[in-house]
Amino acid sequence: MSIEGRKPLLSYPEELRELVDSHLETIHFSRGDGVDGAETTGLDEAMRYSLLAGGKRIRPVLCLATARAIGQPTADFLGAAAALEMIHTYSLVHDDLPAMDDDDLRRGKPTSHVKYGEAVAILAGDGLFAEAVGELARSPATPERVLEAVSLLSAATGVEGMVGGQYIDVSAQALDADGLRHLHSLKTGRLIRASIEVALALGGVTEASREPFRRFATQIGLLFQIVDDILDVTGSDEELGKPQGSDERHGKVTYVSLYGLDRARSLAAETHEGALAALAGAGGETEDLKRIADYIYSREQ
Repeated sequence: MSIEGRKPLLSYPEELRELVDSHLETIHFSRGDGVDGAETTGLDEAMRYSLLAGGKRIRPVLCLATARAIGQPTADFLGAAAALEMIHTYSLVHDDLPAMDDDDLRRGKPTSHVKYGEAVAILAGDGLFAEAVGELARSPATPERVLEAVSLLSAATGVEGMVGGQYIDVSAQALDADGLRHLHSLKTGRLIRASIEVALALGGVTEASREPFRRFATQIGLLFQIVDDILDVTGSDEELGKPQGSDERHGKVTYVSLYGLDRARSLAAETHEGALAALAGAGGETEDLKRIADYIYSREQ
C-alpha cells in the first residue's frame, strides 16, 4: 500500500509507557547497608542510570498491551514488564561496550561504560539480567504459569535467542537475505516475541489462542529491525539518541545495505501489513497492540 493510500496511524499507548516508567522508578537493587565501606550503591546507580534512561519501552508496553488484549489487569503484569525492560537494557549496556559496538551515546546520554567505566558497565548488565529473573518470578500468577514465563524469557535471551544473534553479528559472518533474517529473528525478534508470549503464559492463554499473537509478534520483531536499519541511514544523531551510520561504520549487513533504501521501505510496509493481518485473527481488545505496530512502522516515515 502506498503512503498516500495508507490508513491513518494510531497513536502510541503512552498511558502504558507511563505505567512502566512509574514502576521502574520504584525499583532499587541495593539496600545501601554495606559493612566497613563495602557496599553496592554505586552498582545500583549504574544499573538505574541505564534502566531509567527513557525510550518508548516497547517490550514492556507490548507485555501490558497483551495483558489488556486477553482481559487481564495490567497491574499484575508490571513485574513481567519490568523484567523485559531490564533484559533489554542489559543487552544495550553490553552491546555498547568497546569489545562490541563501542558506542559512546545511547538515548542521547553517555553510554554506561563511558560514564562508569567498562568493569562497572559489565557488572551493571550482569546485575540487570539477574534481577530481571527475580522480578518475573515474583509475578502474581500460579507457579506453573510463572515457571513457563521464566522459561520463555530464558530461551529468548540465550544461545537460541538474543545472545546467539549477537554472536552471529559480532563474528562477522557473510550473510545473505535468509541469514540476515535469521540473525535478527534471534538478536531482536526473540525478545520482542517473548514480550507477548510471557504475558500469554502468565495469563493462562490456551495454546491454540496464542498462535495469532505469535505471528503478530514475529512480524513486528522483523518490522522493528527493518525500520531500525532504515533509520541508521536516514535519521540524525539527535533523533536516534546514538551516532547515525553506526551499522555502516562497523561493516554490518543490514536490510538497507542488502536491498537498498527503497526496497527496505517496501519491506517495512509489507511487514507492517502482515503484522496487522496476523493480529486480526486474535481475540480480545487488541487496539493497543495495533497502536504499537503502527508506531514502529511510522518511525521511518
